[in-house]
Amino acid sequence: MAAPMSQTCAAMERSVRERVPPLLTDLYQFTMAYAYWRAGRHNEPAVFELFFRDNPFGGGFSLFSGLHDCLLFLRGFHLTDEDVEYLRSVLPPGTDPAFFSFLRGLDCSEVTLRSVPEGTVVFARVPLMEVSGPLAVVQLLETSLLCLVNYASLVCSNAARFRLAAGSRRKLLEMGLRRAQGPDGGLTASRYTHIGGFDLTSNVLAGYLFGIPVAGTMAHSYVTSFSSLEEVWPQTLAPANGDCDTVDPVDLVSLSRGWLGRVCQLLEAEPSKVREGELAAFVSYAIAFPRNFLAVIDSYSVSSSGLLNFCAVALALCELRYKPLGVRLDSGDLCRQSVEVRRAFKACSEHFSVPAFQSLIIVGTNNISEHSIAELNERENEIDVVGVGTHLVTCTLQPSLGCVYKLVEVRGSPKMKLSEDPDKSTMPGRKAVYRLLDSEGHPFLDLLCLCDELPPRDGMEVRCHPLGRDRVTVTPSRVAALRQDVFSRGQITHPLRSAAENRANVQSSLKMLHPRHKRLQDPDTYAVAVSEKLHAVLTEIRHGGGSNNNKILLGN
Repeated sequence: MAAPMSQTCAAMERSVRERVPPLLTDLYQFTMAYAYWRAGRHNEPAVFELFFRDNPFGGGFSLFSGLHDCLLFLRGFHLTDEDVEYLRSVLPPGTDPAFFSFLRGLDCSEVTLRSVPEGTVVFARVPLMEVSGPLAVVQLLETSLLCLVNYASLVCSNAARFRLAAGSRRKLLEMGLRRAQGPDGGLTASRYTHIGGFDLTSNVLAGYLFGIPVAGTMAHSYVTSFSSLEEVWPQTLAPANGDCDTVDPVDLVSLSRGWLGRVCQLLEAEPSKVREGELAAFVSYAIAFPRNFLAVIDSYSVSSSGLLNFCAVALALCELRYKPLGVRLDSGDLCRQSVEVRRAFKACSEHFSVPAFQSLIIVGTNNISEHSIAELNERENEIDVVGVGTHLVTCTLQPSLGCVYKLVEVRGSPKMKLSEDPDKSTMPGRKAVYRLLDSEGHPFLDLLCLCDELPPRDGMEVRCHPLGRDRVTVTPSRVAALRQDVFSRGQITHPLRSAAENRANVQSSLKMLHPRHKRLQDPDTYAVAVSEKLHAVLTEIRHGGGSNNNKILLGN
């Protein structure tokens, strides 16, 4: 059960203020702000854009995430007296004292943010966020906004790839908290992997804050902590749906031992190889959680001990009218073992006339990667739930999305970074972004236009220049504006959405995307194009004309 909505919202806003205060930035943001202030340019109207240069993981798309926290960050942005005093200590001694008074009064009351909706499929080079306002303020926001968007979008995109690899049948459990880059990384991962398509998390705090279903049972340490059945206490369990005052509790130890003999005989197993300590652990756990009994069965040997002990205790629970849940496999050949386990469940169900054994679930964990998920689709297996940790939350295939935040306009004049590396050049001017869809509702091109251009229209020809290609003419069946106003005059102007709502937007957005762009390997490149007018501005600046007179030849 999640926290009440009002408590959750308040906790999240406190969390953002505590995790992302104005000082969580690079020092050069403050040195530039000072230089703007000294030159009297700090209030000049400026526009920055946030985008990434390449789709992650060698794939065909990304998912935009992190907007929710960006909005809370903007709403709460201000420097405290303590912040300003610290800056006074680290900036050069000759810094004008009046600058610190200026800093103390800064907020985002004059900042406007236009953004792609959170959870939307997005592509390289498309401006996801446009931040406009006084030059010094919007400069100061750069590092914090990048920090909030980069990892959230990357791990959400990674989760979506795992979901595409797994298909819709299997449930996915995120369990990467212990492998994450610190507590904040772990909580962010749990939140955005759920938005990206994971069903469950092991992270209790993520369940509390974001309403994500939580799951978890036992570790191998619990199993190996038991040595004999004498350690089980209490040893009895009342039957389900019974009145504890009128129904005598049953000795679950004795009942499970009786079932163990019958299971060994049915499955032709050697009782001498069964670990008594493992049986004790299962019995003790079943007494504690008779309605949620799911055991890890590979602490010793799946076939010689763990599976037998689980079946014995689960059959005992069924006799007492409880319904066990299933098992977890965490080592070895998960596909082969899952088939053996399912075969044993079916044998017990048929031989002992226990229908509940037909619906027991099998959870597979063990350093699962996108590649090993794909293997599940190629081999026979009976795995119902896949738990993923390290490769999900650390994004081992690509550690950073590489979002950047670039100046595109000052005082209404377009600005462009020119670089010896063409990939690091930027596109000048304030823009509108449109998504063009075909007759089947699939997006096929994102079009960047200058903001004063007439928008493209449904069913009308559009001449444009796809990045890296010659000019084309296309006719969209439908045109959708991709960005919306979400923050203005210090206030959030678009309703904040829950994790569940953003998750639904992800699924809807991915469903619209053509399969050729969703392929995990060798996807078709999605077209991003500029309008003829924007292309003309680009050409003019590159050839030395226009108002962009500062050509930066090197940089990040």
